[in-house]
Amino acid sequence: MVDSSVNSRRDYSQGLAALQEIFGDRACVDINICANHGHGEGYIQSMPPDMVIFVNSTEEISQIITICNQYIIPVIAFGVGTSLEGHVNAVDGGVTIDLSQMNEILQVNPQDMDCRLQAGVTREQLNHDLRTTGLFFPIDPGANATIGGMAATRASGTNAVRYGTMRENILGLTVVCADGKVIRTGGRAKKSAAGYDLTRLFIGSEGTLGIISEIQLKLHPIPMAISSAVCQYPDLKSAVDTAIAIIQSAIPIARIELLDDVQMKASIQYSKLEGYMEKPTLFFEFHGSDNSVKEQSEMVGELSNEFGGNDFKWSANSEDRNKLRQARHNAYYAGKSLSPNRDCIATDICVPISNLAECLVETKKDIEQTGLIAPIVGHVGDGNFHLLILVDKGQGEEFKCAKSLINRMNMRAISFGGTCTGEHGVGIGKKHFMAHEHGDAMYIMRLIKKSLDPKNIMNPKKIFDM
Repeated sequence: MVDSSVNSRRDYSQGLAALQEIFGDRACVDINICANHGHGEGYIQSMPPDMVIFVNSTEEISQIITICNQYIIPVIAFGVGTSLEGHVNAVDGGVTIDLSQMNEILQVNPQDMDCRLQAGVTREQLNHDLRTTGLFFPIDPGANATIGGMAATRASGTNAVRYGTMRENILGLTVVCADGKVIRTGGRAKKSAAGYDLTRLFIGSEGTLGIISEIQLKLHPIPMAISSAVCQYPDLKSAVDTAIAIIQSAIPIARIELLDDVQMKASIQYSKLEGYMEKPTLFFEFHGSDNSVKEQSEMVGELSNEFGGNDFKWSANSEDRNKLRQARHNAYYAGKSLSPNRDCIATDICVPISNLAECLVETKKDIEQTGLIAPIVGHVGDGNFHLLILVDKGQGEEFKCAKSLINRMNMRAISFGGTCTGEHGVGIGKKHFMAHEHGDAMYIMRLIKKSLDPKNIMNPKKIFDM
């Protein structure tokens, strides 16, 4: 009797050999290159693929997936590796497709305020190239991620309270499916009622249904004026209640960022924020005309006073604004600097804004009871906040304590009608919360996965297990 597992390994090897013959030096099996593609920036241990292929076109992606489908080889997409929940880890080995060289902006349509680009274009590259058009792309997750990765994880960020998430800013996609077939979803029209919304199906699918190779994006006019403000509060609840009041007052604010007292301590030291105290703090940003940003700032200042905010500082000076924005962008590194020899676990949840204050206060008490160092940062305008938990290197007692804290935090969010992740995505790290959040709807998700990827080769064991 022939051992089927031996045949399977032989077929697998034949598939890798076929890919190497076609792509030559761009099909890398070097141990270091594979190791670098086996993880993102999160805490989950590296799981390297068997091969990394650097691609230049949608057609090449299709060619790779067709062969991998034939030989049942797992396929994982990789942009620049900024994901946090193990999205790019090759759990079962296989082939990682590196899209970083697919970095062309294919078309910009200033009159329609949209563009089409390859998936390897990064957020900063796009806005740099758009600077002469009077337009910009507002989704800002902090990291200089690829647009393809941001689409695949349904990314969000600091501007979401005004401009929405990736879901609201994508008009259409080019996707390579699990059998190698290339499809285009959506189009350039601002709305459509024609058929199933396949674009939204692939946004946030984390490479489990197909690989996104091109994206049609909405763009937005660069605001005539931008101003920023900072206000500090006596406690966490006062800061969050201010944010809730701003949203309920329909003030069209662009950013509301919360830093708790621990994060402020870190940011004051790391980013040299002179004149600030180690207290819960809100960073605000306003977009519009000169008059409108002034009016928005004044209204927010009045609301802040009602909730005990003190020393509301407003400025339209670009140098002041950039310093505050950079301090917020550097929050991860600032938090890590509180204990440089520890590892970091970053996690996020999102709840309805009416439940945000209670959820944050409970989470803060939970952190204090554990004794862990865990600064809080939040995009509180849309109910989303993050923890950066510092733990001893390795998977010792602090790591176990942190995992328990994360479990309680996620279940708390779900109990408040929220979600286990507002923007990081599911990957490996969050998938055990999916059944709690979605219940019987998981059955439908698995049916979709099985229908579009019957051999389960597309980023297997992410989001949920089959």
